Amino acid sequence: MPLLPIYNKECLVEAGVDEAGRGCFAGDVFAAAVILPPHYDNPLLNDSKQLTPRRREHLRTEIERDALAWAVGRASVEEIDSLNILRAAILAMHRALDNLQERPQFIAVDGNKFLPYGDTPFATIVKGDGTYQNIAAASILAKTHRDAYMAELAKTYPHFGWEHNAGYGTREHRHAIRTYGLTPLHRRSFHIVDDGQLELFR
Repeated sequence: MPLLPIYNKECLVEAGVDEAGRGCFAGDVFAAAVILPPHYDNPLLNDSKQLTPRRREHLRTEIERDALAWAVGRASVEEIDSLNILRAAILAMHRALDNLQERPQFIAVDGNKFLPYGDTPFATIVKGDGTYQNIAAASILAKTHRDAYMAELAKTYPHFGWEHNAGYGTREHRHAIRTYGLTPLHRRSFHIVDDGQLELFR
């Protein structure tokens, strides 16, 4: 079923917002904010997790070309460990909004957690990335930008397969942790124990 263009009913300029990398063992958490043109319709847009890497990269090019405004923000591993992953993900979302060249009048956020961004009205929408085109577009940009970042980090830390697993706790990644230990880019607040298992997820 085609995704809806925007959430708000007042036709306000709306930014869709989503994050990527919240559940990873390593690396920064990324977020994106996207304002699409009025009446924009791209039938290929969907939740980034439902798309192949090739389709995501194709859509990234289209979104960055067609959007009225788009931006990416991130929060560092150090911020994740000091704030907790939820607050760091929201911080990355706020930074993406800060980086937009156009100010939104409404914010549509994937998920059920967000903190006010100034006095701009917002809504949190569970599975919003599979419902609204602007949130789907944000999910694609957050995912593709973060994947590129992790692939670059993999050149410095080649044993962990980050160019493939993007820092998630795959078997390959867990095995590398058991063999080589943790890097400075692993999230200490996730309490990854020596055997590569996740002891506590905050």
